[in-house]
Amino acid sequence: MIHGIGTDICDIRRIRASFERHGERFAQKILSDAELAAWRRRSARWPERGLRYLATRFSAKEAFSKAIGLGMRLPMQWRLCEIANLPSGEPVIMLHGGLKDWFEAQGLTAHISVTDESEYAASFCVVEKRVRDSE
Repeated sequence: MIHGIGTDICDIRRIRASFERHGERFAQKILSDAELAAWRRRSARWPERGLRYLATRFSAKEAFSKAIGLGMRLPMQWRLCEIANLPSGEPVIMLHGGLKDWFEAQGLTAHISVTDESEYAASFCVVEKRVRDSE
């Protein structure tokens, strides 16, 4: 059963402006430790690719927060929601700490899709609630 759907479109120029104002602190606020390491690798090779990575993660986390119905209120926190990739490249949501505990207690699963094109990053998230066989 669908619990919630979230979508987000992020203007990469806005992410660029925030990064120029706040530097790496902006990335550290948004990204998990694993995402931060990936962002640093990408940025070192091609700064624009790093900005696109940051924008897609920002967008995906916004879409996820909408799909779970919390927005950016506890237990949802930027760094507790990680967007990783399977070996196939498929994006997946990995949760940590209190957000993971809350999400699992609710019986939820999530599916995420991310994309970027020229000046925009977009994400779509569907969160499902597991239904018991007796229901």
